Amino acid sequence: MAIQKLLIANRGEIACRIIESCGELGIASVAVYSDADANARHVDMADEAVRLGSAPVAESYLRGDAILEAARATGADAIHPGYGFLSENPEFVDKVEAAGLTFVGPSATAIRAMGLKDQAKILMEDAGVPVVPGYHGAEQDPAFMAEQAAGIGYPVLIKARAGGGGKGMRLVERAEDFAEALGSAAREAEASFGDPVCLIEKYIQSPRHIEVQVFGDAHGNVVHLFERDCSLQRRHQKVIEEAPAPGMTEELRAAMGAAAVAAARAVHYESAGTVEFIVDGAAFPSPDAFWFMEMNTRLQVEHPVTEAVTGLDLVALQLSVAAGVALPFTQDEVTLTGHAFEARLYAEDPSVGFLPAIGKLTRLRFGGGARIDTGVRECDAITPHYDPMISKVITHGADRATALRHLARALEKTSVVGVETNRDFLIRLTRDPEFMKGQVDTGLIARKAEDLVALPHTGALDWSVAALAILRPGETKEVFDRLANFRHFGPARQIVWFDDDADVIVETTNGECCVQTPDGHATLNTITWNGDALTFVSNDTRYKFHVYSDNDTVTVERGGTTRRFSRLQPGAGAGPDSADVILAPLTGRVVSVIAGVGDHVAKGDALLVLEAMKMEHRLVAPRDGIIAEMNATDDAQVQQGIALVRLIEEDA
Repeated sequence: MAIQKLLIANRGEIACRIIESCGELGIASVAVYSDADANARHVDMADEAVRLGSAPVAESYLRGDAILEAARATGADAIHPGYGFLSENPEFVDKVEAAGLTFVGPSATAIRAMGLKDQAKILMEDAGVPVVPGYHGAEQDPAFMAEQAAGIGYPVLIKARAGGGGKGMRLVERAEDFAEALGSAAREAEASFGDPVCLIEKYIQSPRHIEVQVFGDAHGNVVHLFERDCSLQRRHQKVIEEAPAPGMTEELRAAMGAAAVAAARAVHYESAGTVEFIVDGAAFPSPDAFWFMEMNTRLQVEHPVTEAVTGLDLVALQLSVAAGVALPFTQDEVTLTGHAFEARLYAEDPSVGFLPAIGKLTRLRFGGGARIDTGVRECDAITPHYDPMISKVITHGADRATALRHLARALEKTSVVGVETNRDFLIRLTRDPEFMKGQVDTGLIARKAEDLVALPHTGALDWSVAALAILRPGETKEVFDRLANFRHFGPARQIVWFDDDADVIVETTNGECCVQTPDGHATLNTITWNGDALTFVSNDTRYKFHVYSDNDTVTVERGGTTRRFSRLQPGAGAGPDSADVILAPLTGRVVSVIAGVGDHVAKGDALLVLEAMKMEHRLVAPRDGIIAEMNATDDAQVQQGIALVRLIEEDA
């Protein structure tokens, strides 16, 4: 029976994505929301919306009882879980079906079979699917686990048996680091999935992460929809995905596709799922050098690249299969056309370890020529409560090079003001020579991290543009600044002070600006403003910058590079000395206090662990010293910017 009204038990871009498919299929949609999401985009898009509770996920999006009540109250006959939250919770599936509703996804039995990585590996071995060598038993004693790791041989990978997304995963290269890594992985797994049990795998030295999209129905049909390469990762989090995998051969594709279908058939799989494999990059494309890692029994974040190369709507297929309809095609009828990429645009600061950023999106503009999946709009806020994704940028082209050019261009034309983002980092990745050639593995970003996250050099033209933006008539709040070019005699001379004791002197005569900056002099003429676009001529070269002012912060963009300038406010005091005081980098919960008052610490020693936005962040000593103050306790909630630790010199 066809679905008439669908409740989406999720938020953000995936909720919006599902609602869009509902609209195209004529299915009524019901959104759910927390207090933090009361005015969110997915709430506005849906036909109806029901409040679940306060901002924390445990009090809102993880409340299965409230979601079922919302479905009953609105007359929804089906529930789509999206991904994350309750999407792979078999108990929730049981409750949905017990309530007489349709769950858009696989059976609870299939989720249970694949939900724990240790059990899934045993099942896959029985099905003839190759698995990574390692330990996936029940014994979790740290000493025993250390023995197993030694037997496997370093380096090893500790992985939470539940969940995914890189949470509860640690790479260990030395025996002496194993105990701390195991404890950290278990804590993160417990916090994220309610299950601290971990397994150990042999770490493949030059791995590629290639996954296969599978689809099954209630009539016993199972097909694969080709592969996606997700090797471009940072801390086991996918950054840019693509389909098909570069360098893939028909022989290897057939072998991986057959293994993925065998894995799905082993659990009588229905709906969309993804079988993830680790591939030995050194032996690629040998058909004998890939191993099963895990199966994600849900729709994946990166599903749009598969849609782009197959022309299929995976959400529409999910809804059709959930209604009992057979897949409308056979394996031979699925075609692969062109190449597609997906980049994940996040509110995070690459220059400080990719710490998540929060704040209001005072400007949000996406470049053309790309599919944009987003759950936010301009003036929305990125909060500390949920994943800081801003959007997914998806491009398609006749070949890999064309699709990658489209991606780079779309990112260059994307502007985000109000929060730090990884946009420039993504642009640099699209220009990386190895990546452009398709020479990818999961260690590429780590190897090139210094260049990929380095702060750009700020030249004289950048300083000049920032100063002109502040002095722009109508932008400044000072009445005399509005008369910037009015003088009885001589050039108009103005000074703009920026943070870090940087000052820029602008002298204007007959429309020509002579600017003295911390990086030298510049002369600008033929200056024209067109909205946020500033064009001018300097040294016979015409330049075009995009400039956005937000209070006393100026964002300058050109050529895929973003620079931000902060105007110094008179009387503003300096912050704490970063060598002596460790501030909370973001709002979150203290998971573990490792050091205490009076402890002697060396530079790089771990002081405490902070959990925020579903990730653990280790705060370390910036120098050698003694802890004079520790303003944190286990399980305490802390606000961004507060002083957590104060150090003094050893001889103080």
